[in-house]
Amino acid sequence: MQKSRPLIAVTSDIRDIDGNNWHATPSEYITALAEVAEVTPLLVPNLREKIDHDALFAAVHGLLITGSRSNVHPEYYGQEATEQHGPFDPDRDATTLPLIRAAIERGIPVLGICRGLQEMNVALGGSLANDIQELDGKNDHRAPVSTIRDERYAICHPVEVTENSCLAAILESSSINTNSVHRQAIDRLSDKLSAEAVAEDGTVEAVTVKTAQDFALAVQWHPEYWVRSDAPSAKIFHAFGDAVRKHAGITK
Repeated sequence: MQKSRPLIAVTSDIRDIDGNNWHATPSEYITALAEVAEVTPLLVPNLREKIDHDALFAAVHGLLITGSRSNVHPEYYGQEATEQHGPFDPDRDATTLPLIRAAIERGIPVLGICRGLQEMNVALGGSLANDIQELDGKNDHRAPVSTIRDERYAICHPVEVTENSCLAAILESSSINTNSVHRQAIDRLSDKLSAEAVAEDGTVEAVTVKTAQDFALAVQWHPEYWVRSDAPSAKIFHAFGDAVRKHAGITK
């Protein structure tokens, strides 16, 4: 008999496929949740204010905020948009930013990845820097130029983990190597967040919510991609799954 698995809300993107708008997300997130976190993922459509947060969080016990090719629109952190800030996904912004705040207010376990970290920072009052590879003292955090996905998502740079942090307890390490697939990063860290890890150039690589009632972690890299072969990536999803089961009152 299969044990009960808690339901997880997963953010999605609006994608134009053959002239149709799809609410979609890459399969790596779904696979990591199902196979490693051992939860059942459900995609949340980008319906803006039509999402009933009370009904949603009465049914699910966790929230995964996925990465994306799109960027948070700068109007949400007080900047004027330029072409360089894009591409944008306004329906995702209007759906996911309130969803993050609602989940944190209700004590729902949250895991954010890449854009998810940036969304968490913006949702809680922080700001973002664009094209950080052009800033003095910053490294190039963009993916390697390649048509081979394993090369684009290759584990390539070290991250220093904050001592005695939530992430340090999960990873049982003060330093790990991660992949890097982004050109935006946290500029002004929300005063509601704590930095859990930084890159060699000082770029914030992981955060937690200071006042969270439960697990509320976000990372700038992509642990879902190597979750089957990279121990730190697997540990993050194991920890998220454990937090979700605890919230749901389910024993593994």
